[in-house]
Amino acid sequence: MFAYCADPDSLEGLRWFACYLTTGKHMLFYQSFGFVIVLMLITAPIALGVGFAGALASRSHVAPLRWLGTGYTSLVRGVPDIAFFLFMPLALDQGLEWLRHKAKCPDWDGPIRQGSDFVVCAEAKLPLSSSPQWVHEYYGIVLGIAAFAFVFGAFAAFVLAGAMNAVPKAQMETAEAYGMTRRQATWRVLVPQMWIYALPGLSNLWMILIKATPLLFLLGIEDVVYWARELGGRKTSAYDYPHGDWRLWYFLGLLVFYLLLTRISEIGFARLARRLSRGQATLAGAEGARA
Repeated sequence: MFAYCADPDSLEGLRWFACYLTTGKHMLFYQSFGFVIVLMLITAPIALGVGFAGALASRSHVAPLRWLGTGYTSLVRGVPDIAFFLFMPLALDQGLEWLRHKAKCPDWDGPIRQGSDFVVCAEAKLPLSSSPQWVHEYYGIVLGIAAFAFVFGAFAAFVLAGAMNAVPKAQMETAEAYGMTRRQATWRVLVPQMWIYALPGLSNLWMILIKATPLLFLLGIEDVVYWARELGGRKTSAYDYPHGDWRLWYFLGLLVFYLLLTRISEIGFARLARRLSRGQATLAGAEGARA
């Protein structure tokens, strides 16, 4: 970045650190912090939508839907998260390739499963071998987001179902007594009021999502953990900027980043809770009315 960085061997002191901290790899490291935040901002609404659908399904009067919603939440909550983070991208990737294989290569006469290998025709591969590198990278990120949304959607479904049950039943009965159908009462009475009851659980899920983002490292995605380990490891004289094992300092930087992110989230959820409590028959709502 700086003109004097052309010859790293001649640098000392602050100039050495200025050039070292502005290398191409460090720029990717800084971008990965933004990537983590964007990932959470994308994953959280998707997981919330999946959870909302799961909560409605678990309360459905249609037995198959109720079994599906209850089974989904029970299955995911009963299996370690890391198992789904490793299983979901692989299963989704192979499932999509299998569907493409059936559509694009109907004349294929060889087995798809060949021992431990999953073999499909070249036209069915995702992404295609001719695709640019960024397509391969973003494809892995999309699979990672799908895994996060599937896992945290189950927990969100459990939280939202409990919040729906917390809304006084008398309000639903009153709405139906005024002539509303069950669907109308759900969307006009139940859903608007359930959020204040769901917010504590959803805020806890958000915090867990923040702490779970380093699991992207297990999926081969170059996130903050990957770059901290890559840049902090010992570099010999074969590199432009040789140094000792600095992983401790890089991971301390990650610690500060996640603590700041958590603190900002706590402030945001506290303000949201005060806003949602207005006019609600809750302790926070009563305190707000007195204030």
